[in-house]
Amino acid sequence: MIIDPKTCAIEAAGILKDKKGQDILVLDISSIAVFSDYFVIATGISPIHVQALADEVERRLVSKGYRLKSKEGYKDGRWVLIDFYDVIVHIFTRSEREYYMLERLWADAKTIDLPSNSIDTKKDLQYNNKENPT
Repeated sequence: MIIDPKTCAIEAAGILKDKKGQDILVLDISSIAVFSDYFVIATGISPIHVQALADEVERRLVSKGYRLKSKEGYKDGRWVLIDFYDVIVHIFTRSEREYYMLERLWADAKTIDLPSNSIDTKKDLQYNNKENPT
């Protein structure tokens, strides 16, 4: 059990953003599931990117004292699940995310607003769109 699962989930989202994870989403599933409190969902651009995202999330959260329960799917790199007890991080390739659609399966979950300085800031959008600056 994590002392503050919401903080862990938001930290995981920030780590994923730092490593260029896409479509990052945090869902509060605490009122509809007994096995965990939060899902963090993100997309990587390739299996290697998915593995790199998983490595960074694991390394940084463990270094902050969060306990890793299990990690699954790492070898294939299409859907990696990292279980930190009360927070489960799902990192998909685009095709796997579209196929499994966890957001739709867990549509009753509450979406957590992420700090504006951690996800998709205007600066990030300008950086990613250098050919067409706004």
